[in-house]
Amino acid sequence: MGTPTFATPVLAALLDAGHDVVGVYTQPDKPVGRGGNVEPSPVKQFALERKLSVHQPERLRDGEVRLELEALLPDVCVVAAYGKLLPSELLMVPPFGCINIHPSLLPRYRGPSPVPSAILAGCAVTGVTVMKLDQGMDTGPLLAYSKTVIIPNEKANALILRLFEMGSDLLVKVLAEIEAGKVIFKPQDDARATMTKKLSKEDGLVDWVNTAEHITRQVRAFHPWPGTFTYWRGKRLKIIDAIAQESAKDGRVGEVLGMVEDGLQIVTGNGVLEITRLQEEGRKVVSAKQFVAGHADVVGAVFGLRG
Repeated sequence: MGTPTFATPVLAALLDAGHDVVGVYTQPDKPVGRGGNVEPSPVKQFALERKLSVHQPERLRDGEVRLELEALLPDVCVVAAYGKLLPSELLMVPPFGCINIHPSLLPRYRGPSPVPSAILAGCAVTGVTVMKLDQGMDTGPLLAYSKTVIIPNEKANALILRLFEMGSDLLVKVLAEIEAGKVIFKPQDDARATMTKKLSKEDGLVDWVNTAEHITRQVRAFHPWPGTFTYWRGKRLKIIDAIAQESAKDGRVGEVLGMVEDGLQIVTGNGVLEITRLQEEGRKVVSAKQFVAGHADVVGAVFGLRG
């Protein structure tokens, strides 16, 4: 059970390990991009290429969904970024339960945005956990975990993919232990738990009172969605890449100081942010040099003003 691109390595690992994948559950096809063309999820595309049975229920609490799952006779369900919460009636179908890959070191960062939350918090280390699902939000018993260092300047999409690739290897080992009857279920320490929230578009809005370091973490944490942006001339200006400089400069927070080598310097609450790549609303991503060449009047402007 999975949907986005980073869930496909999990399905590939199951097949490569020789497991009999009796069915693939993924989100219904949805409109994508400005054209609104309806497209299948990456997991569905991969599953169809491998001639696997694909199921896309709108609602999991429909009684027919349970009957359909029971008819597949699964020993275990593997869940990887499916995007839907499994109701208790489905959790009870496979005799060995539903096993989930979660991209954090549980019980820290439960919930829908563990990787952006870890990057935004400035964590140096994160990891991936294989757990058994219960009726709570990432509260089930732990089966295995693996740690990794967050690479400097690593963005959320790259880290998520890396964690799910790590989780795929971990999952294969866990399934072998389940088959051998050697798996150990370890309850989570709820006292150490932290919860993340579902991200919205407005989470990406820059508050220039924050430090330059915080804003660079925001750029990495919210890539590619919801993105990190500010306002200039009443339109959104997305920040694609940026570097934090600790040096203090005179000026209002949000004020554009000008170019230094490849970076467009902006005053923050502490330090200077150097934007190296950015994107105007409705236009392509460009370098800071290209942007300033087309908008010389940006120097001296104050970002963040919507009017």
